[in-house]
Amino acid sequence: QVQLVESGGGLVQAGGSLRLSCAASGRPFSSYAMAWFRQPPGQEREFVAAITWNGGSTSYADSVKGRFTISRDIAKNTVLLLMNSLRREDTAVYYCAAVRSRNSHSPGESAGEYDYWGQGTQVTVSS
Repeated sequence: QVQLVESGGGLVQAGGSLRLSCAASGRPFSSYAMAWFRQPPGQEREFVAAITWNGGSTSYADSVKGRFTISRDIAKNTVLLLMNSLRREDTAVYYCAAVRSRNSHSPGESAGEYDYWGQGTQVTVSS
């Protein structure tokens, strides 16, 4: 079992930055691919970014490419999402997710691929 706890959300003006953190516990963190998803108000949950178990490969939704960066610190059992140039449409609840996977080439982008989820953290971008 893996427990995930997100932090770092809040209110920010458009054009600003936030850094989300996801702390993992319960299992060897290094064996898990990690991802961030988000759910805007009244919409379905959508993929944001993902990273393989060893950090060797990442993937991003087109809407955040060039603005968001996912990274992981295996020693600290933490995954980060650095969000720059935030837009109003980035407003959502952001969720951290994990799945046991040794795939080094292509982290999953589908919510159904992930077994463990955090409780979410709210990000609100104002104009």
